[in-house]
Amino acid sequence: MAIIITDECINCGACEPECPNNAIYEGGIDWSINEGTKVKGSYTLEDGSVVDANDMQKPIDDDIYYIVPDKCTECQGFHEEPQCAAVCPVDCCVQDPDRVETEEELLARQARLHGGS
Repeated sequence: MAIIITDECINCGACEPECPNNAIYEGGIDWSINEGTKVKGSYTLEDGSVVDANDMQKPIDDDIYYIVPDKCTECQGFHEEPQCAAVCPVDCCVQDPDRVETEEELLARQARLHGGS
């Protein structure tokens, strides 16, 4: 499962620096695939759209911190548990029940983002 940030978020920002994929952004801030990754050139998002890795994408949320699902690996390949959830003081970084992903899928995304095998 991917991690989401619920609307209980207090906007403390504790989660953002902990993400090894730079998948967490403050509400209202644009994001790109290349930030915090090794991706260059074209990148196919999970919805099938193709973007340039440098192109800025619209924020997923305007009010609270959010996690870009195309960049979230639940810290697979880096840590034993999602670091955002480990540091969140209000426990609002939770697994998204609408987005079930296997460990293999998460590790494949981690390799795709960071140039691993």
